[in-house]
Amino acid sequence: MPDPSPRPPAPADPPAPPLPGRAIIRQRWSDFIFLHWRVEPDLVAPFLPAGTRPDVFDGSAWVGLIPFVLGRHQFLPLPPVPGVGTFIEINVRTYSVDAAGDRGVVFRSLEAQHLAPVLAARALFGLPYQWADASLTVSGDELEYRSRRHRLAGGAAHPLVDRPTTRIRARVAESPVDTPLSRFLTDRWGFHERHLGRTIHARNIHEPWPLVEATLLSLEDQLLEAAGFPGLAGRAPDSVLATPPGRGVITEFAAARRV
Repeated sequence: MPDPSPRPPAPADPPAPPLPGRAIIRQRWSDFIFLHWRVEPDLVAPFLPAGTRPDVFDGSAWVGLIPFVLGRHQFLPLPPVPGVGTFIEINVRTYSVDAAGDRGVVFRSLEAQHLAPVLAARALFGLPYQWADASLTVSGDELEYRSRRHRLAGGAAHPLVDRPTTRIRARVAESPVDTPLSRFLTDRWGFHERHLGRTIHARNIHEPWPLVEATLLSLEDQLLEAAGFPGLAGRAPDSVLATPPGRGVITEFAAARRV
């Protein structure tokens, strides 16, 4: 049976298409580690919002554990938010496509250092942000992220993982990567989410990723299990990518639209 999902773009394809409206949010993203595991589509399907289905590559769905530094957060046309505009984010995500062919990210969790962005993102988009104590250590070509989740007032603990933690250490190489798989995993140009009883799709745009090869040195993680993917952290990821330390991209988001 033919695969109904859109085919991943070839490396020669152009970057993100233009936004469907004016940009309302601008951010700088840097110091990425992209860890991805190949999984059966049936594993991620229950977590997707109505009107979307798993987006697959070579017949597999993919689950990502992705730490990075989010900086210069601003609601346009206002200047960057003082004091809370830069923080570490670590997300667990999978990938979706809707009936119109729009591809996106579906976030299972997003750890963030500052409480204000956590509450704002929950209220505006329904995104499952979690307040966490997080840090990044850079030593030459090595990046090490650590995080431990706080428990918000009234928040229920995960039945198996209380205040999940993660520790991710990787060595970043200089060899550039530009393949159909790397494009599929990183050139998403939006996210799908269920918010206020409807499925939304929010588009974003940024310059091409400066992706390079990376080596995972160690992983001690509970975020994947807490997000509904037990066992993944116990096996090696099927893809490890990064961006060069300190090098980032500017991204802009348009207002979310109903699917």
